[in-house]
Amino acid sequence: MEKKIEWVGTSLIDLRAFPDQVKDQVGFALHLAQIGKKHDSAKPFRGLSGVFEIVSDHHSDTYRAVYAVKLGDKIYVLHAFQKKAKKGIKTPKLEVDIIKDRFKRAKEIAGIK
Repeated sequence: MEKKIEWVGTSLIDLRAFPDQVKDQVGFALHLAQIGKKHDSAKPFRGLSGVFEIVSDHHSDTYRAVYAVKLGDKIYVLHAFQKKAKKGIKTPKLEVDIIKDRFKRAKEIAGIK
């Protein structure tokens, strides 16, 4: 059975601003998550169980979408953003804070304490 997607915060608006190739990759990765599979570009997000990060490189830019899979019967897309830092692979603190806040919100929506 295919799980429905719940967009948290501005994640859908942010994703729509991505280049078409990135939107296609993220969309396919989310579809796989909906049917219980994982795309090769989806990696566990450190510190949050059941949360994955899709990384998509386009030209010289990196785009990321973060989603949660273990919150009831839906996939919760928590955040979509373009990584601005030019060095290192670490997710910037501002983005991590948004992800954590939206994860809390997703748990509330799902009725999980």
